[in-house]
Parts: sequence; structure tokens; C-alpha cells
Amino acid sequence: MKLLLCNALNEARTSGEFLIFAYVIMADHLHIITDGKRSPSDTLRYINGISARRIIDHLKAAQHESSLKKLQQADKKGGYKYSLWQHHSDKFVVTSENMLMQKVNYIHLNPVRGELVDLPAEYKFSSARQWMGRAIEDEPLETDHKQIVWWNK
Repeated sequence: MKLLLCNALNEARTSGEFLIFAYVIMADHLHIITDGKRSPSDTLRYINGISARRIIDHLKAAQHESSLKKLQQADKKGGYKYSLWQHHSDKFVVTSENMLMQKVNYIHLNPVRGELVDLPAEYKFSSARQWMGRAIEDEPLETDHKQIVWWNK
């Protein structure tokens, strides 16, 4: 399922025309740092919409009824029956290099704090390896972090 989410994030990045600088996919949440011409809310709509559609379609096709039941909502406007994402996610604008690096480090340490791995680079569904210059051949989601224009060179 995490690989499916990585593919959906890549699809959202392409269609929404934004960059992905850092990410981590945990069992019950996602952290992502993006940049582009769209507002944070609009970028989040692309991410949520495409990823929810891909994952829910996968669950339906694989007949994962118990998982679908957990996502079931009272019929919503537009006829939607399932909801993958909570709609009160935290989003904010990163305004400095220090803040960016603080958020990147926070994101990459999530699997360590969750006791899934000992080191951030050991967690497959994270951009930590790429930031350390140790990307693996089959990275689940390549980031655009090398396109960051640093103010202090």
C-alpha cells in the first residue's frame, strides 16, 4: 500500500506541477514538504484526491472489504462513500532554511521515534537516504530536493 501511495504522490506531483522535497509514509499518516505555484491547500487537494482515489480503487479491486468498511463514511456530497484522509491536516509555509531543515529532520526521524528502525536511512518509505546522498536503486519516490535554491551558499 505504501508503494501505491508513492506512485500516487508522483502522479499528483506531475499533474499538480509541484515539487516534492522530503517525505515519510508511516502506517497511519504522511509527512511531505512540497513547493510550487499552487497554494498549500490546493497542493494538498491534489495529493489527497489522487492518492485516495488510487488506494480506494485498489482496495475495491482486491475486494478488501474490511479495509473499505473502516474508510466508509455517511454518503457525502458528490456521492463519495469512502474517506481516506482526515480533512484537518496541518499545513504551513516554510519561511527559512533553518525551518526547512528542522522540518526535514523531523520528518526523517519519524520512523526512528516510532521504533520501526534504528536509523532514518533504514526506512524504505522516506526521503532520508536521498538527502544523505545514499539513494537506493529502487527508491519508491524520488524527491526534488536537489532543486532547492539555497539562500546561504
